[in-house]
Amino acid sequence: MKKVFITGGTGFVGAYLIAYLLEKGYQVRALKRKTSPMGLVERFGEQVEWVEGSLLDSSFLEKILVDIDHVYHAAAMISFAPDSLDQMLKVNTEGTANIVNAALYVGIEKFLQVSSIAALGHKENRIHMTEKSEWENSKYNTGYAISKFKAECEVWRGIEEGLNAVIINPSMIMGAGYWGVGTNNLLSQIEKERGYYPEGKTGFVDVRDVAKIAIALMESDISAERFLISAENWTYKDLFDLVSELLGRKTATKALPNWLGSFLSVLDWMRAKLTGKPRALTKEIFRGMQAQRNYSNDKIKDALEVDFIPIEQTLRETVPLYLKAKQTGQSFDWLEL
Repeated sequence: MKKVFITGGTGFVGAYLIAYLLEKGYQVRALKRKTSPMGLVERFGEQVEWVEGSLLDSSFLEKILVDIDHVYHAAAMISFAPDSLDQMLKVNTEGTANIVNAALYVGIEKFLQVSSIAALGHKENRIHMTEKSEWENSKYNTGYAISKFKAECEVWRGIEEGLNAVIINPSMIMGAGYWGVGTNNLLSQIEKERGYYPEGKTGFVDVRDVAKIAIALMESDISAERFLISAENWTYKDLFDLVSELLGRKTATKALPNWLGSFLSVLDWMRAKLTGKPRALTKEIFRGMQAQRNYSNDKIKDALEVDFIPIEQTLRETVPLYLKAKQTGQSFDWLEL
């Protein structure tokens, strides 16, 4: 079988990618940092060839890709703190440019970029989102979104220079992984019974679908295309209601007003300053969670005839694992593949 290289292999999407690739018989080499958490990927044992290095080291990347057929670029820095933009541009954008250049230099067979719906760009009155949605500078774009958009630009530049590549833009990715990190942080927030829910609507997708679709696209003849990967569009109210029920908590009954969201973002800024912990609710995040957006999955369904896992099923499988982990003190878990 072909040999693949994965960046972000210790992360949420990367771990599921590795699981499915190993299941299909691929040889897997994956990038890690010295400080990368390994709990989620310990189960793979010596099946994975782990290499320690940095996306900012061009010569390292060229050496490590020499015998590689496929590259899955899933690594990214995620932060919503306003002062993190420069670092995200370095890791997400410059890092992507480096691995694109290395892939071109070595002449790999195919490249897949795990991007984000954030890279589509958002503005106040844009509701229906497709692959054709064009980026516009807007207060609704977070620093993370800017860095991912610029990263995509590097992949398109690589395509112009001859790179055989495809891009996926997953919506909000749900499923068991590291608890309290990323979208799984929603579970702990809902559990606190704050009484308020955001008024917005967005797309959600199961992490298993993201991984399986990425591999299917890599194995296909499809190139120089981007695909929205989103199962269903849900309101946050519906999400909060179901998760509250599964957690055995009271459901939120009040829509979060703008004035309170702004006030909470200031409190969150103060908390981050005092504790040194990452921001959880910036003004950009609040605006995003109040916005009404629908993400189309027509293109990927036409290309691969995908049957997405219903998000209700994803939540009904994920929440019990989260509750079990709270009892045992386990910081992560897996959904059944």
